[in-house]
Amino acid sequence: MENLDYGVIGNCMSAALVSRDGWIDWCCLPDFGSKSVFARILDSGKGGTFGFEVEDGYNTDQKYMPATNVLVTRFTKGEDRFEVIDFMPRYYNEGGGYYAPPDIIRYLVHISGKPRFRVVYDPRLNYAKGETKTFANDLYVKSYSTEGKYESIYLYTDLDKKSIIEGKEVTLEKNAFFLLSYNQKIRKQDIGRIYLKYERTKVYWLNWSEKTIHLNVYDREINRSALVLKLLTFQKSGAVLAAATTSLPEAIGEVRNWDYRFCWIRDAAMTIRIFNKIAHTKEALGFLKFIIDVTPAKDERIQIMYGIRGERRLKERFLDHLDGYFGSKPVRIGNAAYKQKQHDIYGVLMDVIYQDMTMYQVSTEHAEELWTIVRSIVKSVEVNWTKPDKGIWEIRSEGSHFTFSKLLCWVAVDRAVKIARLLRMDEYITEWTRLRCMISDEISNKAWNHKLQAFTQSYGSDHMDASNLLMETYGFLEASDPRFISTVEATQKELMNDGLMYRYRNEDDFGLPTTSFTICNFWLVTSLCRIGRRDEAEKMFNRILSYSNHVGLFSEDIEFGTHRLLGNFPQAYSHLALIESAMALAKGTTSESKIFKTLEKP
Repeated sequence: MENLDYGVIGNCMSAALVSRDGWIDWCCLPDFGSKSVFARILDSGKGGTFGFEVEDGYNTDQKYMPATNVLVTRFTKGEDRFEVIDFMPRYYNEGGGYYAPPDIIRYLVHISGKPRFRVVYDPRLNYAKGETKTFANDLYVKSYSTEGKYESIYLYTDLDKKSIIEGKEVTLEKNAFFLLSYNQKIRKQDIGRIYLKYERTKVYWLNWSEKTIHLNVYDREINRSALVLKLLTFQKSGAVLAAATTSLPEAIGEVRNWDYRFCWIRDAAMTIRIFNKIAHTKEALGFLKFIIDVTPAKDERIQIMYGIRGERRLKERFLDHLDGYFGSKPVRIGNAAYKQKQHDIYGVLMDVIYQDMTMYQVSTEHAEELWTIVRSIVKSVEVNWTKPDKGIWEIRSEGSHFTFSKLLCWVAVDRAVKIARLLRMDEYITEWTRLRCMISDEISNKAWNHKLQAFTQSYGSDHMDASNLLMETYGFLEASDPRFISTVEATQKELMNDGLMYRYRNEDDFGLPTTSFTICNFWLVTSLCRIGRRDEAEKMFNRILSYSNHVGLFSEDIEFGTHRLLGNFPQAYSHLALIESAMALAKGTTSESKIFKTLEKP
């Protein structure tokens, strides 16, 4: 794969990447944070995969069913045609809750002719450590690990099981199915049951998409991005993942690769901010519950990130036996950044709490819990806002006085003042207002570079930083403020290259950045739109959209020159910023009706 040409399927428990020609090259079961079952994306030889080997002459085409996370790959060679419909089941249970098992269903639809193919079924459990053995009986194909922690998976199919595991050619003459599960099935799996799961899952996603706010422009792009963000939420806790993968590098051959299968407070809070904007309240309230559950006692530090179940220790380890994406080592699991201090998390978290308390009915019990969290966050800001930190970009060397971190400390106190007013806790307002003014004054005095006429990356710095484009978004500056306008212009001038944005251009722990950070492009689009340069913003937005992959998905980074997608995938950061930009450009064009539209390309 040269450009991360994958579709993603999932059910808010786990996810899988399906290549443009129908190969599953990444999946962890039973959930996002589990060990991989297929990891060919990280090692083409050892990683493991599940696909269809067709003879020469077949053409493939892949797209999502409109407004769903159901992926369709069509294989065509003359009259020989068939489709593989990939999804992970998710739908409402009659008794309440959701049916979202650790299953992948591959529903094969015979269209015409007698298509022939060889099924390559090659699971490699436990991140492909040791050996995985596979055997077939009358009910299923079972694979299990022979070394280390025991793991097993089950493959159910109505095709000949022996032919599958021996890699013999299969002729498709009618619809067929594969159901891959972490669990052994109690009920018999047949084509009728599979079709029912397919229809129920499709209807679930159609209903979910219908609730998304509809706009007269960029509706399709907003909906696809919203579906990605929903897919990256973890049903059991309300956590929101940064991405579904680990160790896809920011640049080929470099060591900038990380495990993103965790819940960063910052990324998740920004995602929830977007869910609020596009009318998905359950996700916002689910994350609020997650925050209440993971927030420590009053005298303990809030971590920047947690596991999807609220785990606190996320020790980073290397999988040296895997070659890495196009040879980009090391392959990492866990993330050492969980130990870092990043003061911006106070602001993004408080902003979400404020939104939820103003937008939704919050019970007295939850209001009291949230008020305790609010007061704890302000105390943390009081102690830490004058100290250096690692910043939004998680610099692993010595900390600095990053402007964005100070800005978000201001946001934390600003929202705390508003929450205090909302709850009529007047005795806190005077003190917190004074603290807000202190932070604001220091940012204005120390982060402003008179020579460059811009807010720069850190106090006393001459380096620009794309994160400062959010000063207007978070309400620190008005869009009409000359300081914001000149900061946008200086940031664009300094960080733009080949029509794409660096996040910063100065050297960090690993040298000079060499790729564009996708979210920064959308931040610039939104900022240009807000300062009145809408035509320029729209032109840039449309250009960036053209760099998505074939099904409209974005990763973390875009390579200069080639526009190749790099970094972990699909990236929540990129898609939430896409939605924000689209809504800024579409301002004033909101549809009055909720008429369902065709949301995908024909």
